[in-house]
Amino acid sequence: MMKNYWILIIIVLLYSCTAKKEVKTTIEKTSYSTIGKKVNVYTTAENTKERLSFTHKLEFKESKQPLETDIAVFVKPEKQFQTFIGIGGAITDASAEVFAKLSKDKRNELINAYYGIDGIDYSLLRTTIHSCDFSSESYTYVEDGDIELKSFDIDHDREFRIPMIKRAMEAASESLLFYVSPWSPPAFMKGKKDMLKGGKLLPEYYQSWASYYAKFIKAYEAEGFPIWGLTIQNEPMAVQTWESCVYTAEEERDFLKNYLGPTLEKEGLGDKNIVVWDHNRDLISHRANTIFGDPEAAKYAWGIGFHWYERWAGGESMWDNLRNVKESFPEKNLLFTEGCIEAFVETDYQRWANGERYGKSMINDFNCGTAGWTDWNILLDHTGGPNHVGNYCFSPIHADTRTNELIYTPSYYYIGHFSKFIRPGAKRVSTTCSRSHLVSTSFINKDESVVTVVMNDTDEIISYKLIVNESESLLEIPAHAIQTLVY
Repeated sequence: MMKNYWILIIIVLLYSCTAKKEVKTTIEKTSYSTIGKKVNVYTTAENTKERLSFTHKLEFKESKQPLETDIAVFVKPEKQFQTFIGIGGAITDASAEVFAKLSKDKRNELINAYYGIDGIDYSLLRTTIHSCDFSSESYTYVEDGDIELKSFDIDHDREFRIPMIKRAMEAASESLLFYVSPWSPPAFMKGKKDMLKGGKLLPEYYQSWASYYAKFIKAYEAEGFPIWGLTIQNEPMAVQTWESCVYTAEEERDFLKNYLGPTLEKEGLGDKNIVVWDHNRDLISHRANTIFGDPEAAKYAWGIGFHWYERWAGGESMWDNLRNVKESFPEKNLLFTEGCIEAFVETDYQRWANGERYGKSMINDFNCGTAGWTDWNILLDHTGGPNHVGNYCFSPIHADTRTNELIYTPSYYYIGHFSKFIRPGAKRVSTTCSRSHLVSTSFINKDESVVTVVMNDTDEIISYKLIVNESESLLEIPAHAIQTLVY
């Protein structure tokens, strides 16, 4: 009996040693070392010709304890956070109508600029369910008063929008993650009988409106467009001069759990990812608390979408609200669903601050846990439209349809510093800066390449160290510049 006891002890000790060895091996395999490896540097800088330009290649060497006077960006690839789903923009009626006015070679250039691997390689796509402000007119897919949706037809979209979406899908280097959003139900479903200037969806039309989403998804999928997901309502707390509809948090919650979620499941569309809110960062916590706090509603929601138009409410610095949502509901996802530079002025195409607004927002949004980032119109004309209510805005690329010219703004290049290098499936990794002069974020792609984006919006050239675990490389970023470091 005693002999068996000692045999058992020996077996346990041997197993323990083996287990420790296995754990150590696993840790060693996940340790990321860059000593002796190269870092490729891509730069866009004001008052230079550098636009997403490969500027130089550096080598990592063994790092030393940084001094208090050093400016550094610290990256730890082993510490990983949210999974990245993509970056892209919206193909609206306005974008598609302008696109159709371009010559064949300019259409090819535009598609390649956004979706080609030698462009900025977009991986996300958003479009609207019938009209929005960036349409030439208000319209729906049904005849007035058709509560049973027997007249539902997407023929309107076949002239401009569907052909452009097909071009984008064909050109993309990876399958585009495609989602859709409504700006307003048909007028007859609303108390004010008007698609414009707010109003509410009447309760007696909740089921009809939920079925409308399902019909739209099926119609677009019949065109060969796999739909990844949908938002419930664009900007549900805004009474706009254009198509809009107001939902309180409770109304959106109840529509989701009692109508939209069950209807999509019943129609065989339960795999579609539903995104709530789709409005600014200012009120996002209240909407998340109300919807995600209800288990019956939360089970239908993939996550929560947001815009950046809350500047009037205290500036663009409301990222703490995103952190709060992610900390409170870690199982839910954050998605930036819309942003653009408002108040179009034709002489401001090259206003550098417009690009910097994109860079600052994208870095901070990602560092707060955002999984994907979607710009607004991918193309507008020289008026900032077309727009049937005069809400003219900027897009990253404009077309002067008078001269058949494409105009690339700084925003295009700033977005490209992320979209071209960070690919779907990447994981955000720990990144901090030792000075507030710089902002930065990093992702590790599925091929184990690490991408660090660094932005300098000051008037000074800044020398800084990129410190990755036990290695470092010394870099310099120009004034008012953004860099992507790939290693």
